[in-house]
Amino acid sequence: MTTESPENVLFVVMDTVRKDRLTPYGYDRPTTPNLAAFAEEATVFEQAVAPAPWTLPVHASLFTGMYPSRHGADQENPYLEGATTLAETLSTAGYDTACYSSNAWITPYTHLTDGFDDQDNFFEVMPGEFLSGPLARAWKTMNDNEALRAVADKLVSLGNTAHEYFAGGGSADSKTPAVIDRTQSFIEDADRSFAFINLMDAHLPYHPPEEFAEEFAPGVDSTEVCQNSKEYNSGARDIDADEWDDIRGLYDAEIAHIDDQLGRLFDWLKAEGRWDDTMVVVCADHGELHGEHDLYGHEFCLYEPLVNVPLLVKHPALDADRREDQVELLDLYHTVLDTLDVEGGTPADPDDEVVALDRTRSLVSDSYRTFNGLADAARDPGQRGDGEYAFVEYSRPVVELNQLEEKAAAAGITLPSDSRYYSRMRAARRTDAKYVRIDRIDDEAYRLDEDPGETENVAAGDDPAIEEADATLAAFESAVGGAWTDALDDDVSDDAVDEMDDEAQERLRDLGYLE
Repeated sequence: MTTESPENVLFVVMDTVRKDRLTPYGYDRPTTPNLAAFAEEATVFEQAVAPAPWTLPVHASLFTGMYPSRHGADQENPYLEGATTLAETLSTAGYDTACYSSNAWITPYTHLTDGFDDQDNFFEVMPGEFLSGPLARAWKTMNDNEALRAVADKLVSLGNTAHEYFAGGGSADSKTPAVIDRTQSFIEDADRSFAFINLMDAHLPYHPPEEFAEEFAPGVDSTEVCQNSKEYNSGARDIDADEWDDIRGLYDAEIAHIDDQLGRLFDWLKAEGRWDDTMVVVCADHGELHGEHDLYGHEFCLYEPLVNVPLLVKHPALDADRREDQVELLDLYHTVLDTLDVEGGTPADPDDEVVALDRTRSLVSDSYRTFNGLADAARDPGQRGDGEYAFVEYSRPVVELNQLEEKAAAAGITLPSDSRYYSRMRAARRTDAKYVRIDRIDDEAYRLDEDPGETENVAAGDDPAIEEADATLAAFESAVGGAWTDALDDDVSDDAVDEMDDEAQERLRDLGYLE
């Protein structure tokens, strides 16, 4: 931390936003003029890497400073437990904390909002008050029992189907203006503050406000294009070049709406005299695929459009410049602690695991990424490879898998069990090379400097950079409990309902999930 460090932090996650669709990263369409202006006084990171390719584990990492395999919040276990969060630490240190989003994963239901003094989830199907009640208790009961995990998987599938029905008809209003309004009210009333917001517009389905649709997707009917990635990925639906253009246009329009609302928030902070005393972080939790590698969405892979994410940070200790060195989103946990001069490390609950401030992971520290080998690696499995590597983890995608199987079955398609759809993956990445370990299909590796589109898998070759990435990944895997080489059972069944106790069954019956 520097002596001129800000007293407040505004942390913005643009959910599902690709780096290459933003003006500061060279996109040729004017999707983000406000971010372009922001970039003139911020550091723009070219090589920021997410710890996973989807929302829940990434946010859990942002809030705990832990890799997904350590905090355990993923699709196989979809809630955060036994870890003290950044919000809990900052609230204890006297900061006002708030979390506002319209993402169904960032709720009391998953415990990601634990520790925030104020939180609101603008998700239109299941509000936070409901998700912290009977469904959350039923979910936990089932996930604590291995035999009932299949039922929990089915519940998630049903919940996503409900969201798809209500949000996919073209009438879903953006919650972003309400999130911005609520954020302004919180900051106005706060003393020293940490405000975290997640903006969901660029997540499927894409139904942008009319003024942005007219500019970036003129004449496109958002209800007529494919808005369900599982239909395409399962093989039940094809998308031609013209339809992909329409989808990308709608996506651009959603990003433009986010940018417009961020501009409104930034202008307000400046008008209120709060801009100079606020560190502002803007990033994406992951990106999106629009047909690359024959995939749609952000599942079943660790390709660059998903994990190499945008990151812009305004802080007086950072130059208004571009940086080409690799950083990890996980480092932002330490950056926030460092900025607000909070050491952390004290568990909110005696049984909690907690990560204390490590300035070798703080972007605003002079000692950033000066890892000292095995001494640091013993407590932080990512501190390997002389600070050159980032690590990404993806557990079995049970939510997407259930929905994928349903779409495939409806089309008479059988998905091969030995495929990427059923696979868990881990990657070690540096700026020139990436190695991906996959538990059901052949590993993948790419020379990112020579093949940024990841078109040629060179895992079986003898490239020294690839071999080093493979070895570094193996060291990381060893530190987190071993490689994922034992493919999980792919059977998903509802037969376990009969094994549930009467109370759990009654809860599900009340919610309409059982007859």
